[in-house]
Amino acid sequence: MTTPTYDVAIIGSGIAGMATALRLQAKGFSTVILEAHGQPGGCAGFFKRKGFAFDVGATTLVDFGATGVGGELFTSTNIPFPEADLLDYKLWLPDREVVMYHDKTLWNAERLAKFGNTPNHIAFWKFLDHIASVFWNASRNGIKLPLQSIYDVLQAMRAVGVQNIFMARYLHWTLLDAMKKFNLQNDVPLRNALGMLVEDTVHSTIDKAPLINAALGITIRGAGLQRAQGGMKGLWEHFTMHYKRLGGRLVVGNKVSEVSTIDAVFYLRGSKGIFQARKVVSAIPAEATYRIVPDTIQKRLDSFVKRDAKSLGGAIVVFLGVPEEEVINQPITHHQLLQSYNEPFGNGNNMFISVSSSGDIKSAPAGYRAVMLSTHCPIQEWEGLTDEAYEAKKESIGNHLLSLARRVYPDLGRNAVVYEVGTPRTYHKYTGRPQGAVGGVRQTFENSNLNALPHNIGVPNFWLAGDSTWPGLGTVACILGSRIVADQVSG
Repeated sequence: MTTPTYDVAIIGSGIAGMATALRLQAKGFSTVILEAHGQPGGCAGFFKRKGFAFDVGATTLVDFGATGVGGELFTSTNIPFPEADLLDYKLWLPDREVVMYHDKTLWNAERLAKFGNTPNHIAFWKFLDHIASVFWNASRNGIKLPLQSIYDVLQAMRAVGVQNIFMARYLHWTLLDAMKKFNLQNDVPLRNALGMLVEDTVHSTIDKAPLINAALGITIRGAGLQRAQGGMKGLWEHFTMHYKRLGGRLVVGNKVSEVSTIDAVFYLRGSKGIFQARKVVSAIPAEATYRIVPDTIQKRLDSFVKRDAKSLGGAIVVFLGVPEEEVINQPITHHQLLQSYNEPFGNGNNMFISVSSSGDIKSAPAGYRAVMLSTHCPIQEWEGLTDEAYEAKKESIGNHLLSLARRVYPDLGRNAVVYEVGTPRTYHKYTGRPQGAVGGVRQTFENSNLNALPHNIGVPNFWLAGDSTWPGLGTVACILGSRIVADQVSG
């Protein structure tokens, strides 16, 4: 039997890979997604246990309104929007509680009431909102970074708007620079709250995070934050059904071990055979891509892979399946906690709680809820451990996160049906992420925006997509990148 030659093969079915494939398939290209694991999702995936579905990384959908970056994916591919709930967040700081409302009017009032309503505070939030508004719109209007041609420069000018060109100077500002502009750098609650949000969204710090990226991350809650019914399991079932309806082919359990080219055709060797394609999009991390591609592509990736190796971070997650009565004391289901203003972020000092909605029986059996507790951590702390030391460390951090979460839910986990802990070693095993790193690199001037790894590295008919490339981490960033890549592939 003759092996079919697809128009495009996509390596990896995380959010970037699936979104790219959906776009191309909807444009009339024949596509195949080659996925190493038994189901799609990657670091925005899920796993099932005892009737519960747990999100393993991303838990929410950002900017998925009809006019948003995420929403554009559905409208452009003629796919119905998934069932989802709009979310409010609650910040639990050491000395105050702050609700991050998705309603902008409520959020504007809340942040002034809880962080201060001095002229400097008012001016700072106005400045941050303006930065975010301009660059949210630029993202939606097709800006692409890094700038690789005159066309890219002109497109960036159109996307930002001529009236906002002066804002290009903020490409060289950090979030801390913006706080200094308004003399708020010593406002401890505000500085820590913003630092926690920056760590959560761009994996960076206020003194290193580019202002534009940080502003987008901080204002993410006002961009239409949602959780799909069934969490990421519900989203992936929705994606997969419509991708297959469009005629796409998803091959799971098929780890690609080698990519080669002969006479302008790519050959992708996987555990389920060899697949042929005229074009390839690698939607797995750059380091993982580097290991399977020929020398010509490795040479283009080499400097980026070496540069970004020092900017990777890990995560620890506790997965709980609990009776509903353990979490009904809070009307809000998503929380971010900070324990101390004086301790560094990570390892529980700042942590995130996500609880499935009441009545969401795709996430948990009736009368139960799925709960995820997560915190960032240095991946180096989890390397070189003996099995015994690893298990002890894993048990200790799991108990620690659960005890901290009881600040919000005092009875959490006392009658858990499911209790599991994920670590960088877990992510390495189940997602193939190098060293168990999650998301993209910690964003700084050296590795993002004008210096980001481009989608097109100059190899004919080969592209990169996903959180190794611009604009970086998160579902919305990967979906934006998929739009850029699909336009280039089909152009």
